[in-house]
Amino acid sequence: MTAATPVRVPLVTEPMGILGSLRAARANVLSIIPDLATRQPMVSGRTGKRWHMVMDPGAIRRILLEEVDNYPKSIVTKNLLKPAIGESLFIAEGAHWRWQRRAAAPAFSHRNVMNLAPMMTAAADRSANRIADAGPRAVDVAEDMVRTTFDVISDVTFSGGDTFDPEGVHRAIDHYISAAGKISLFDILGFPDWVPRPARASSGAQLRQMKAVADTAVEERRARGPEGVPDLLDLLLSGEDPETKRKMNTAELRDNLLTFIVAGHETTALTLAWSLYLCAFDQDVQDRARAEAQAVLDGPATGKDVERLPFIRQIADEALRLYPPAGMISRTAQAADTLCGREVRPGDTVIIPIYALHRSHLLWNDPDLFDPGRFADRKSVDRYAYLPFGDGPRICIGASFALQEAVIILATLLARFRFRPVPGRDPKPVMILTLRPEGGVWLTAEEVG
Repeated sequence: MTAATPVRVPLVTEPMGILGSLRAARANVLSIIPDLATRQPMVSGRTGKRWHMVMDPGAIRRILLEEVDNYPKSIVTKNLLKPAIGESLFIAEGAHWRWQRRAAAPAFSHRNVMNLAPMMTAAADRSANRIADAGPRAVDVAEDMVRTTFDVISDVTFSGGDTFDPEGVHRAIDHYISAAGKISLFDILGFPDWVPRPARASSGAQLRQMKAVADTAVEERRARGPEGVPDLLDLLLSGEDPETKRKMNTAELRDNLLTFIVAGHETTALTLAWSLYLCAFDQDVQDRARAEAQAVLDGPATGKDVERLPFIRQIADEALRLYPPAGMISRTAQAADTLCGREVRPGDTVIIPIYALHRSHLLWNDPDLFDPGRFADRKSVDRYAYLPFGDGPRICIGASFALQEAVIILATLLARFRFRPVPGRDPKPVMILTLRPEGGVWLTAEEVG
């Protein structure tokens, strides 16, 4: 194991005012996290509004599980995402969230996720062939992982020739996030939603057109019915809340599908891009992973291979620790509470800086080092010290889907190629909405047979 550390976000060591925080957040949301957050259980302050960053697993359990109704998603999060994905599972609260979750849960059962594995295998094989065709020149594997996971989510969401353009959907939402996702001073100061945000308004027409096209595709599938193995849209159309017997209408289906399309491919693509960067960074880890993959695989990895690839799963887990796609989540306290012995007032913003939590010196040994062995015994990891998919009732519904996809693609590539870094082209971890490698992940890939 090399003693060097992979790239990281430089955290704040001096206080910043409102304007300083705004400038930093617009460039990289994680850059507003104080370094102190990696060394203390809780840090509080005021930047327009009172805020608390919580890194203590017991307090996080209280926020995400024990008092979840007292800590709904923050107004800033809802204001940012609602124009794009409506009242979908990601945003909805209370009873409206609960019935949608119950109706959607069967679509992500182990059996249904395994049934979708062949589409992941096919996409992994296409990625390997593209990388081989590139020859000895450097490849931006981050870009290819986006393409690969987008192939998967397109196939599992809208298989069968619906009049739907998944790439158009992705472009429209990505344009919206690029224009609107950078934190607005209005949001930091807590201005109400009716105060115009010009950057968001500029994307409105494109979003409306995208939703209309998606609605048409949903209605056509509803009329046609499933063909062959049910895809995600088929499963959601047939989904029903067992308590209320309610099914999703077209708008609800569309908003949830748009959420799955965007979140379901980008977060996995990021996990894969960072995993490949880390494997290139540490050739010993890469060698061990390749040996495991080659001993198990006979061609591209399949769903049935996943359980026989534990070390490759550990690499993905460690990549998610060092570079969690959602590097920070925020909640708005509804009632007075106490966390880590500190007063929390109604209206306070309560932040779980997952990036800092995953690098806490109180919770992890040598937290900035890359060490997949941390996850050799998952039971030794405190459940609320490691939150790549959140936790509590709102844990990511697609977590098992994402991990299966990541292991299939990573094993397929590592069995076939040796990846090496390109000197002077280290990625820069930057979070706007997700933690992306700014500048790409440029690696050379040599076929190993």
